Amino acid sequence: MKFNEDHLNLLRKLTNDSSLTQRKLAAEMGFSLGKLNYCLKELKKKGFIKINNFTQNQNKVNYIYILTPKGIMEKTKLTLEFVKRKMKEYDDIKKEASKIYKKRKNI
Repeated sequence: MKFNEDHLNLLRKLTNDSSLTQRKLAAEMGFSLGKLNYCLKELKKKGFIKINNFTQNQNKVNYIYILTPKGIMEKTKLTLEFVKRKMKEYDDIKKEASKIYKKRKNI
């Protein structure tokens, strides 16, 4: 489950700014550079993103990460799963709070 959340968060970041460097992405997400690189490769392997590189100058290669239509669908699916999970957590907490309130009221 954590893996899906990592992928969702990474897809969200790439949607907002597809030209972030791997170091900056890793720092923002709290990942090691190795973990981020692994996640990016997995997303690419699954066809969720395209990775294009370009050279700004002779010494530096930059990458642009583009969500594919399949990646957009996956991001939507993961977002819906996340929302459903959070709504269930909310309902469970609400039920638990209600039970505690009723017990305290009877004391």
